[in-house]
Formats: sequence, structure tokens, C-alpha cells
Amino acid sequence: MAPPPSSVPAYDASSIQILEGLSAVRRRPGMYIGSTDARGLHHLVYEVVDNSIDEVLAGACSRIEVTIHVDGSCSVADDGRGIPVENHPKYNRPALEIVMTVLHAGSKFDRTAYKVSGGLHGVGVHVVNALSEWLEVRVRRDGHEYFQRYERGAPVAPLRVDGPATTTGTTTRFKPDGTILESTEFDAETIARRLKELSFLNAGVTIVFRDERSGREETLHHAGGIAEFVEDLNQASTALFRPPIFLHAKKETTDIEVALQYTDGYNEASLAFVNNINTMDGGTHVVGFRSALTRTLNDYARGRGFVKGEQEGLTGEDVREGLTSVLSVKVLEPQFEGQTKARLGNSEVKGQVESAVSLKLAEYLEEHPSIGQALVAKALQAAQAREAARKARELTRRKGLLEGGGLPGKLADCHSRDPALSELFIVEGDSAGGTAKQGRDREFQAILPLRGKILNVEKARLDRMLQNDGIRSLITAIGIGIGDEQDVSRLRYHKVILMTDADVDGSHIRTLLLTLFYRKMPVLVSEGHVYIAQAPLYRVQKGSRVAYAYTEEERDAAIEEFGGAKGITIQRYKGLGEMNAEQLAETTMRPGARSLQRVTIEDAARANELLQVLMGEEVEPRRHYIEQHAVEATNLDI
Repeated sequence: MAPPPSSVPAYDASSIQILEGLSAVRRRPGMYIGSTDARGLHHLVYEVVDNSIDEVLAGACSRIEVTIHVDGSCSVADDGRGIPVENHPKYNRPALEIVMTVLHAGSKFDRTAYKVSGGLHGVGVHVVNALSEWLEVRVRRDGHEYFQRYERGAPVAPLRVDGPATTTGTTTRFKPDGTILESTEFDAETIARRLKELSFLNAGVTIVFRDERSGREETLHHAGGIAEFVEDLNQASTALFRPPIFLHAKKETTDIEVALQYTDGYNEASLAFVNNINTMDGGTHVVGFRSALTRTLNDYARGRGFVKGEQEGLTGEDVREGLTSVLSVKVLEPQFEGQTKARLGNSEVKGQVESAVSLKLAEYLEEHPSIGQALVAKALQAAQAREAARKARELTRRKGLLEGGGLPGKLADCHSRDPALSELFIVEGDSAGGTAKQGRDREFQAILPLRGKILNVEKARLDRMLQNDGIRSLITAIGIGIGDEQDVSRLRYHKVILMTDADVDGSHIRTLLLTLFYRKMPVLVSEGHVYIAQAPLYRVQKGSRVAYAYTEEERDAAIEEFGGAKGITIQRYKGLGEMNAEQLAETTMRPGARSLQRVTIEDAARANELLQVLMGEEVEPRRHYIEQHAVEATNLDI
């Protein structure tokens, strides 16, 4: 039944809004930078840096300086050509002002100023300008230094000449707008990792990173390019050969670089980039590379008699066991899926990469037979382990069916069968698991207690991994499968929450779990289904007033709020098991009151990298890490 006419809002020409200038960006920032959290904040830095990197790709820039300033702003300076400042012939405004204030304005559309760039999607420096409290840009070109300041995307004064200049380049300094972004505190480590990545991908460029808040300064320069990148990724692993294989080819207008090296480990660590952009969700270039690798190693194995007659060939999983690779392609007209450019969609790139890598890798293996034989031998071992793992999976399924339902016996499932509404808490130990079961909301919260630490999957093959009770329980409960069998549509809970003690053992268990998810269930992390529950460290009570504190600062603030230390009782929680069911529910489990931290793919990658360093075969990276971070250690269990 239609509502009465008086209750229907008016809908006429006046209802149609046109968001002028950069208003659209400020109204819907997530459409342009992905999110308004820390990830979106750092995306602003990357957009400005990418402009300088495009100058590098054009052969016009050799040095970039990135500085985090004490006032919360960030600046990016380069020695490129400098953004044009003369009046635009059509709009009669300085070109710099148009670049900074007009959506989809730039010099990367007609391919005259830039042959290759990471832009083309309307996400650029004007978006940074729109989401900044203020932005200042200095341009050095034509013998002059030009300056203009903007506030929340709008120029506050006309472009001016500030004096003579003997060099060329652009310096952009901006302060993120805290009224739009949830976080405006730059993380030095996050930015440094991206700059290090860019220095590998653009051999020869020098990138200087400074953090005025801590006094940190480092210079990044890697003449070895992506081959050096692979060696850096493998610094905590034992490589089967050195140096890495490096392949370079050009197919039509696409430039293709691949560096790869195998280790004695069992996991794959592969990164892929398009025009310097990390395509975390893969795309056609990754499909082409994987196809080429599988086909070429199969051809080599059959040609040398390692695989005979009707014998089953090597699968993609077999040939990627222990592989560390970096694929970097430069594409003239990249078609990314989504504004954050996480996946390449160009169909022609698949064939270009596949044919180029197949040809170059076959040539390399012919010229280096010992390496070729070592790779095939490793892949054949992986194939044997895969067959053993298949039998283990079948046994697990049969056992589950015989015992009924197929779900782990320790899993206390929820009533809801809607994955979007359901949560799985992975809890450390039976004691905390029992408390969590009492405190949960049975309608939508499931509990899976883990006894002790799970297997370190970084150092175990798939068949051994599937023999581990804890890992089998996790795989079965989550439901999506592992490796190439992953199917996120079978996910049983849209929130998988790690709830461990706030001590060394709890941190270790979290790291092992994150490594499992990152290595074997990456889609779980990349689609944002993994969370860490933040349990309080202190309970502060005075009379009937109670406050929970997650840090020492919050504890001290609560004591002050309660009127000082007299009559106050402070409880320090050493583990989840010290809370009763109501306290655990109130502080850590109940939506609205709890604090959950969503795990990003970068978080999981960092956890895996740390595990490699601390538990890998190589001693030197571990010693270096301990020396570097020893002064930060607190609350040691000794």
C-alpha cells in the first residue's frame, strides 16, 4: 500500500545536486582512497609520491625526499620537471591550480608527457588536496620558484612567484584533515616500507625518508632492482641458488620484469606490481606469470625425463612451493578493478606475460641445467606431499562424517546460520575457552578453544600441516578450505576473532595464527574477515565505580577520575582466564562495548615476516632484529 501523498518527500529538479569542485571527494572520501582509517591516510602520501615516481619513469627525476614533520604534516619533494604553472589555454587558470583542484585533471591521459604512469583513475594529488586541512605546493621551473596554498581543497591566494630557482622539481606539503579522516597520525614504518618497495621497483632512484618526530633518517637506493628485492625478501630464508633468476622482456607496449628465487621452505611469497602499484588481489599479469611458470617447468621436466609418459604433471601449487618472486609490469593503459587498483583487468596482458616469461625462463633453464634440475626436484617433492595431503584431507572428511556433522568437537557453534551475522572467537586455552562460552551470545557467537601453540606453517609442508589437530579444527570450523582450494563463499563466519592473552605466549599464538591465515587462507585476510580482540590490562574499582583500562595511561586516567589512589583497587589481568564470564563479555566480546582491531593484509604480512626472522634458519637477521629492538622490550617473562 502506497503511503499518503503528504508523507512522500518532494522529488523535482531542485532535488538533483551537483557537487562542485572537490566536494564529491570530501563527501565520499572512501570512493577515492578506499577508507578513512589509517590505510586511507597513508594512501594520501602514496598518491603524492606516485606523482614523483611518474617523473622517474619519464626519466626526469632521480631523487625524492619524503618527510614527516612534527606538526603532523608530510612533504614530498622531487627533482623532476615541476608541475606546469602557466595559464591553461582553455580554462585561463594556472595549470598547477587546475591539477590541484579539478577532478580528472592531469597530464597522464594523452601519453605525451608520460608514457607510463600509475594514475588515470581520477585519484591523484587533487584528492589529497581535498582531504587536507591545508596543502602547500612549491614548483621550481623556468628559473623561478612558484608557491600556492590551499585549505580543504580551495586556493587561499593566487599563484605567486617566490623568487629565482636554479633547479627544477615540485615540493608538496599537506596536513590531513582530521574532520574527515579517522586517523591523522602517520606511521613511519608503514611509509618506509612502501618507499623501500618503490626504491627496488625503480632501480637507480634515490629516496630519502625522514621522520622529524623521532629523528629517523634513511636513504634508499637499490641499483639491483627487483632481483635485489627478492634477495631482501629472502634474507631470513635459505635460498636454493644465488643470484635470483631475472627475466626482462617487452611485448608490444608492455614492459615485463620478473625476478624469482626458490628457498628450502614450503610457502610462496610472491608480489606483483603494475606501474609500481602493488596489485594485492592479482589480475591478468599474475595469471599469465603463473601459467608460464607451470607450463615451462612441466615442459622441462618431461623433456628431461623427470615426468614420464602418462604420469601426472606438476600443478601450479607444486611449482610455487618455496617460490619468492616479484613481477613488475609497465602497461600503457592499465585497467584496474576499483579505485584502489588492487587487481589488473587488461585481458591482453595475460598473454603478453605468459609468452614472454615462458620463452625467457625456458632459455634460462637451458643455460643453467643444475638450477633447472633443482627446481624440478623440489616441485616433484611438493607433488608427493600434495598427494599425501589429499589423502589426509579425505581421511579427515571421512572421519568427520563418521563422527557426525564434520565440525570440530571443541567448537561451541552459534545458533545463527547466516555467516554475515556470525562470529568465531579463536581462544587461547581451555580455561579461557570455558569462560568465553559462558559469556558469549549463543545466537551469533561461536567459540573454538586452542590447546597450546599451533604448528608453524612457515616451516611445514601441507601434509604435515594437515596432521596437526589445531590446524585441522581451524580449517574445518572456518570452512573456506586452504591454498588453491579456497572458496570464500563457504565462509561460515564473517568475523574470525583472535582472542589471546596479552603476554608473550599470547603474542606468539597470534603471530602463528596470522601466518597460517596469510599463507594458507589469504582471502580471509584480504577481504577483511580477521580481527584481534583487545582485552583490557587493568580493572580499576572504587566503591561501585568500575573502569577497564587497555593501557597504563588509561589506568592512570581512571585513577585520577576516581579522585586519586585512596580506596582504589587495581587488578592487573595477566590472562583472559582471570576474568569471569560477565567481565570478558563486557570488555572484550559484546558488540558496542568491545574493541576489535581489523587485520589488514599488511598486518598479516608483517607478522609472517617477523616469524621468518625470529624462527627461520638464518641466524644473522634474527641477531640484527634483537639488537635493533632490544631497548623496546618491556614486561619480559624471565
